[in-house]
Formats: sequence, C-alpha cells, structure tokens
Amino acid sequence: MTYVDGFVAAIPNANQAQYRQHAADSAAVFREHGALRVVECWGDDVPAGKVTSFPMAVQCGPDETVVFSWIEWPSRAVRDAGMAKVMDDPRMNPDVNPMPFDGQRLIFGGFDMIMER
Repeated sequence: MTYVDGFVAAIPNANQAQYRQHAADSAAVFREHGALRVVECWGDDVPAGKVTSFPMAVQCGPDETVVFSWIEWPSRAVRDAGMAKVMDDPRMNPDVNPMPFDGQRLIFGGFDMIMER
C-alpha cells in the first residue's frame, strides 16, 4: 500500500525562490530513488491557533510562511530503501543543496495511507 512522508516547515518569505529551487532539486532525487510524487504547498490560508496550529507547531515568525509537503512512495519498503539512497546521494549534501530554512523547526513523519478517493 502507498506510503507517505509528510513535512511542515516555516520558510522565510525572502527565501521563497530559493526554497522552490531547493524543493525542485530535492524532488528529482526523491523521484530517482523511487518516490511516485513529491508535492510542495506554500501556505495561503493557514490561521494561527490558540492551542494548536501549523504556525505554532513550526514556530512560524511574522516574516515566514508555513509550507506543507509530502512524498508518495509505492510502499514502506520502497520508501525505506529509497530514503537510504536519498540520504547517501551527494546532491542532498547541505553544501550542494542547502536548506533555505531552519531545519530544527521542520516537522516530519511517515504514514500508511488508509484511504484515497
């Protein structure tokens, strides 16, 4: 069954073009190593909450926007093998493809897809 890696991050607005390039470069590597699809979404209607919210979760500042992303894989096994290759791929080295955001505030996790319509 399809497996999904999900990500939420706060990206400085001034780095939007740099983030788009980083995401495009990274997506090519993920696809090469087995990902079916890589989706990047720039926040447009992401309200701050009082108890929980995307902005609170990533400590989004006033000059930042929340980005919501996911990578679809054919299965957990393909994801595990592909992710190992991605992490070893020199194109993912921070010196080659630096993250234009604070990676300490990146939230990520793997999910079994239980429904798709």
